[in-house]
Amino acid sequence: MASESRRQRRVALAILLSGAALGPVAAAAQDTSGDILLAPIYIQGASVFGEDNTVVAGYTATGSKTVSEIIDIPAQVSVVTQEELRTRAPDNLMQALAYTGSVSVDEYGSDNRYDFFRIRGFSANSAGTYRDGLPLRSFNFTGGKIEPYSVQRIDVLKGSTSTLFGLNGPGGLVNVITKRPQDLAFGEVYTTVGEDHAEIGTDFGAPLDADGVWTYRLTAKVKDAKEDTDFQDNDARYLAGALSWKPTAATSLTLLANWFDSDGNSGNSIPVGSTAPRDTYFGEPGFGDMDRDERSFGYEFSHDFGNGLTFRQNARQSNIEMVYKQVYWDGQSGVDAEGNPLIPVEDRTYRNAYHLDGEIDRFAIDNQLQYDTSFGDIQSRTLLGADYTDDDLREFSRTGTAGAVDPNDPVYCGPDCISLPNESLLAMKQKATGIYLQQELTFDDRWIVTLGGRHDRVETEVLTAPEQDSTQTAFTKRAGLTYKATPDLSFYANYSESFNPVSGFYNASIGALKPQEGEQLEAGVKYRPGGGDALISFAIFDLTQKNAPRTETVDGAFVTTQIGETNVKGAEIEARMAINDATNLLVGYSYWDAEIVRGSAPETDGNVPQLTSKHSASVWADYTFGDGLAIDGLKIGGGARLTGARFADDANTTKLGSAVVFDAMASYQLGEGTEIALNVNNLFDREYIATKNFDNIANFYGDERTIRATLRKSW
Repeated sequence: MASESRRQRRVALAILLSGAALGPVAAAAQDTSGDILLAPIYIQGASVFGEDNTVVAGYTATGSKTVSEIIDIPAQVSVVTQEELRTRAPDNLMQALAYTGSVSVDEYGSDNRYDFFRIRGFSANSAGTYRDGLPLRSFNFTGGKIEPYSVQRIDVLKGSTSTLFGLNGPGGLVNVITKRPQDLAFGEVYTTVGEDHAEIGTDFGAPLDADGVWTYRLTAKVKDAKEDTDFQDNDARYLAGALSWKPTAATSLTLLANWFDSDGNSGNSIPVGSTAPRDTYFGEPGFGDMDRDERSFGYEFSHDFGNGLTFRQNARQSNIEMVYKQVYWDGQSGVDAEGNPLIPVEDRTYRNAYHLDGEIDRFAIDNQLQYDTSFGDIQSRTLLGADYTDDDLREFSRTGTAGAVDPNDPVYCGPDCISLPNESLLAMKQKATGIYLQQELTFDDRWIVTLGGRHDRVETEVLTAPEQDSTQTAFTKRAGLTYKATPDLSFYANYSESFNPVSGFYNASIGALKPQEGEQLEAGVKYRPGGGDALISFAIFDLTQKNAPRTETVDGAFVTTQIGETNVKGAEIEARMAINDATNLLVGYSYWDAEIVRGSAPETDGNVPQLTSKHSASVWADYTFGDGLAIDGLKIGGGARLTGARFADDANTTKLGSAVVFDAMASYQLGEGTEIALNVNNLFDREYIATKNFDNIANFYGDERTIRATLRKSW
């Protein structure tokens, strides 16, 4: 029943969209039984912004800022589709990316203050997150998080991407696509429960008129939950509205408004040498918050002038207000050459305390002019763009100490033992302007040449310290070549560059700032078996970044320096396959040979960069039982994630062991549109250390096992 209804939905959608002429559609054939048999269908509009009913995406608008088949792009692009998100039910962006090749998400274990992730060995959480193609950069401590229920799909573009997206690191970026109106009426309401966890949500939309000129979508969620550690909240409220206007086939305007109010926590670590269990809280109850109020309003406009000329404009105004309060284990111990604390854990006398009120206002806009034409057998696609981001940051912080607690059995001392005598104010404005040009040429439908260049200018004004003002510029380049041996097999190579300025407030500890610069060489192959609903890709790459900032603890104080040069040579393979209507398979493996070529100190030269594992791998499979079986409508799935051994610091004094974590799910169709599901993360409750804090005296543990049950009604 489930597989048949799924097949019928795909056939109906294919017929509807092919009639609307939204993109290239394979021809249909009819067999003697009267059933309509359709070849695999790749619809440009539906594949980029529509509801994905498969774990495999055919198209993306992230890889080149033009709607393109993934197999044509001279770079690796992974897509986490709506089908995968619905099956695995992630609670945050890191869980959503957990089965994506060459993406490491287990940076700080159960510490979920930010969306920590690493792409091809390089940290990307501060500058590597985008929503609908516009940046979501964090500054200092102030930044947002992604609510997974707000997301329609997630595109991961790997490698240096500054030629198109501007300020970024060399490893790549994550572009989350917001849920938006669809052409057909739909809806769902669900509730999820678990230990110390309850949430309810709804997502629905429909055309507002008979002709479908106006369509809308409304998404909402409320969550009341606790984290593994005592006294740690994970509450959230999310509300989003979207309205689309399509007066003609050539013009469209979509308005997107989002509100995300999250009451999170400041993370927790366990002192090295402590006998306390991993869920013991070493902060202070009532003073361990990471609360955010995020609001945004934007639009996406497109107009086709005809004769191959199209104009697009995306814009968003957003605001984040954040309160960050934390008491954490002191950093006064230091470690010896073997990584052991110099002062026994029992003799440390106090904890540190921190309170920050931060706010960031951001306006971002991206203008694109695309011209498609042909010269004989040569197809040409030219993209000219200009984008601008204006950030206004204000942070007021107070620092101090809190009373000591027993490292094996803490007894809390209350707010009276917290002292915050040190105050500081950071007010900063940053304006980033980029102009970019990309040329794609296709010869004989087989050879695709991609050339691009971009100029960026970033002006940073530190209002509270004018001597830290800076202006940094860069011109980045990209060149790629794709050869399509068949319509379903392509080989490619690329050279690309990245640019990311170092924020002005680092001047106090670094001195004269140097922008972070990166470059990449990459080659790979992509294969779509039988032209079907599957994509297998393989790549090798050589990535280098210069001048990355690194903060460490020296004699009890935070000191920031710039790493001279870091290199990662690696390989990755990823397979995303809907083998048939019943079976899905996701496989990923990454190999990173990372080295600090020139470090902040001579003794780190030749070492492995912190938190960069040599091996990582993942596999996920799910199966839906079909007609004729007593368990028709049952879906079961499971996966395993390997995070390889790595070092907690650039000095390579503290090594973290590898860990394999298993996940599982099961769902059952109770009736038409009614589903019950069970999702389990860390199935065997594996206990492991994800990382240590700056001075290696406290451990951050990975997430404990979570079990969640969901009841969903769809229509």
